[in-house]
Amino acid sequence: MTYSRRDLCLLVSALAASSAVAGQQTTLPSRAIPYDEMPVRENHGNQSRAIFSGELHTGCYVEVHQTRLAPGSMPHPPHHHAHEEMFLVREGTIEVTLKGQSTHLGPGSVGFAGSNDEHGVRNIGPTPAEYFVVAMGKDA
Repeated sequence: MTYSRRDLCLLVSALAASSAVAGQQTTLPSRAIPYDEMPVRENHGNQSRAIFSGELHTGCYVEVHQTRLAPGSMPHPPHHHAHEEMFLVREGTIEVTLKGQSTHLGPGSVGFAGSNDEHGVRNIGPTPAEYFVVAMGKDA
């Protein structure tokens, strides 16, 4: 059985409509989030702030959080997962290890971990390091 592009568009639209709950927005809404209103989680001298998570209009899931690491610490051991992550350094110096290769990143620098690539972050500076993580996609 063959389907035309029109058939596929209708099918995708029908599936999207059937998954939406009446009266609820299914994508992330536009909003401004003051820093002092972000919930803070503390763990061994480190802090993280959940900023937002949800689906974009394309259906892609995105999650953003901010991490503040104490000197010499890491949020967790190197790991890997199906979703991609981007690291945006705000202050301090971190070492990002991607597939066994380490790079020092300072303010304004960016790192990107592709799907299933092992990666880790460690604060190698004498002061706290702060960075944002943008996670794109969900793990199964």
